[in-house]
Amino acid sequence: MKSNANPVKRLATGRRGFLAGTAALGIGAGLSTHAIASHVAADDETTNFSQRDQDLPFIGTEETFSTHELMVLNDRLFLEDTGLAELGPRRIGAMDKAGLNVQILSAHTPGVQNVKGQKGIDFAYRLNKLLVDGPMATYPGRFEAFATLPLQNPEASADELERTVREDGFLGCLTNGIIGTKFLDHPDFEPLLARAEALDVPIYIHPGLPPDEVFEIYYSNMRPEYQKEFQDQVLSISAYGWHQEVVTQCLRMVTSGVFDRHPKLQIIIGHMGEGLPFFYERVVEKMSEVTKKSLDKPFEQYFHDNFWFTTSAFPQTELLDLLLKHISVDRVMFATDYPFADMKTQTDWFRGVALQRDAKEKIAYRNAEKLFGIKV
Repeated sequence: MKSNANPVKRLATGRRGFLAGTAALGIGAGLSTHAIASHVAADDETTNFSQRDQDLPFIGTEETFSTHELMVLNDRLFLEDTGLAELGPRRIGAMDKAGLNVQILSAHTPGVQNVKGQKGIDFAYRLNKLLVDGPMATYPGRFEAFATLPLQNPEASADELERTVREDGFLGCLTNGIIGTKFLDHPDFEPLLARAEALDVPIYIHPGLPPDEVFEIYYSNMRPEYQKEFQDQVLSISAYGWHQEVVTQCLRMVTSGVFDRHPKLQIIIGHMGEGLPFFYERVVEKMSEVTKKSLDKPFEQYFHDNFWFTTSAFPQTELLDLLLKHISVDRVMFATDYPFADMKTQTDWFRGVALQRDAKEKIAYRNAEKLFGIKV
């Protein structure tokens, strides 16, 4: 039985109940609770690596914030108790407890990318300035930022990206899933892609809510008697849907020639590759043959030249191993997905991973230092 309710409205109610339920189970109030509950092995090897790497510095590359105004805009007031809007002692305390040296802040999905006209432009500017004048000034060296952009206006987005990078020292920008009905490979976004490439800063593609039509077709046919469990909402986002959407967007960017037009453009995706490592060999096998004449390079080469991957909210060693099977350790970065995943769970897990110290340093902080031009 399909529902005609707006999934954004339904999601707000559903996520509120979902958060309450997960909190009652003691697994944290977050969108990625399936990952938060991951087990950290307690064998001798893990213990030895964990003890060896207690001094390991960390840069968190997917660390979320919001404001009361932004939560009102996106119907997310039920998230106020998560610490999402707190950018002071509570957050710094959690960072210190986890041993996380730096957070790169980004606005909670969907940010302001659905706000049209001057309102969206002004809202994005206020959010960006809030970070500069607030936590970045109050706690020097502990916070960096990705720009929030008014993506309904790609030209204004390009200008705001340049302003934040040149004036405020921002490290790039973050987008949230599909923008209306368009992905970043759409010609409308050429000004933003070109500006990011010219500025030599990356775009972090974070998941977003599916459009109403997608929600209705893919996710709303759950049994009505189970709607109280919000199955369709959760399936459409953190359980499955938005991970697949990010991978789809990335594959579209390759096949549509984005990186042939912008060969130096860098894209970051989180959640241990959003499922791409699982599909990597099959995608490369099937797409390589049909793109030989349409792309400048072999299909798989774009993943090694134009993409970076973060560990956000997936403290699972087997997934890291799979990612590193296909992607160089030089293109993997640490992230926690705070406040939707516990920082200390993430850092404790990574300290115990059986990797050589040099490789762990690259993932924990050195790759981020290199990409963003910052220092712990």
